[in-house]
Amino acid sequence: MSELRAQLLEWRDAVQQRLPLWWSRALAVSFLVIGVVLPFLFSSSSAFMNATIIAIAYAVMSLGLNVVVGFAGLLDLGYVAFYALGAYSLGWLGSGFFFKAQVHVLVSPVASTLPGVHLNFILILIAAALICAGAGVVIGLPTLRLRGDYIAIVTLAFGEIIGVVAVNGQSVPVGGGMTLTAGNLGISAVDQPYFPGIGQFNLLDLRPWYWLILAILLFVLFVNLRLRDSRLGRAWIALREDEIAAVSMGIPLVKTKLLAYSIGAAFGGMAGAFFGTYYTVVNAGQFQFGFSIFILAMVIIGGLGSIWGAVVGGMALGYINNYLIPDVLNNLPSLFGLNFQLTQVEFGIFGFLLVIMMLLRPQGLIPERRRRLELTAKIAAEDAQLAEVPGSAAGPT
Repeated sequence: MSELRAQLLEWRDAVQQRLPLWWSRALAVSFLVIGVVLPFLFSSSSAFMNATIIAIAYAVMSLGLNVVVGFAGLLDLGYVAFYALGAYSLGWLGSGFFFKAQVHVLVSPVASTLPGVHLNFILILIAAALICAGAGVVIGLPTLRLRGDYIAIVTLAFGEIIGVVAVNGQSVPVGGGMTLTAGNLGISAVDQPYFPGIGQFNLLDLRPWYWLILAILLFVLFVNLRLRDSRLGRAWIALREDEIAAVSMGIPLVKTKLLAYSIGAAFGGMAGAFFGTYYTVVNAGQFQFGFSIFILAMVIIGGLGSIWGAVVGGMALGYINNYLIPDVLNNLPSLFGLNFQLTQVEFGIFGFLLVIMMLLRPQGLIPERRRRLELTAKIAAEDAQLAEVPGSAAGPT
């Protein structure tokens, strides 16, 4: 098996050397074209289209959490809080929930006649990103002196606090008989996205929804790529590898950590706002702790610190959870004479997949280069080779 693996790797390296320098850009353009034309290959209201939209939204959340966990190395178990804040931003700014207000900005002719706050969906996305970025700073401040498991406990507490506020917010008055949230009743009748020249979205035609979330994914992906190669991205990686050494070299600890929390939270808030309008209701029951673990699993399966791994991990688990198990393989046990459906044991299936993944490929599906070398025990070998080179930084001079 090891000889076969070595041979496959050798062939892969040989193929990569023969490819032209522009092949990666051509591949990216090909995937973009396929992504744009994909809705025309399926029915506009098919289950596959619905699963694809949700999977892409999961990928956006996975990219956001990857900034915090993968780039900066800050274990965040309360990411569902930013999903909740993003969704409530949609409920507050895109519905009649605050019925005493009369605010209408670039909305459809129908929405402009309704009471409440009604903003264009792009404005709501920006507001959700800003609100969640501020919340990311709030959650980051108590963790500045913490590391490892202690950060996880604080972020877990923050996620649970937001969940409790969502449930009990109907008891928090904000004036004029209005409350902060609607609790388990939910904020319903939220506005559907509307763009002048395109018209009002509706759930009978999922293609506009697909292109909208695809545009959000491309924006978040572009920002992630630019951040990874920036000075800030290198500072995050330095803190992840050795915080003491990074601080001693002049990296501002407070600013760098807070930027990681706020940027990752902003991406989660954007996805939360999209989910709020796509599900047509913002309900406190949607924001359970298990969702944070689900998003974290996407990042780990894709590969910690890997941008493309976060996308693949988010979409893979999204398809498994929303298409393969409920629509394709749900009745598979009945073929073997078993009297249950796969949706009844989906948590067991996810647990089994995680165990197998951690045993066979702990570095993830598309791992970051350094993490791949760490988990395949090659970094020590490279350092040893470097130490043997006379005059090298690691070797004798």
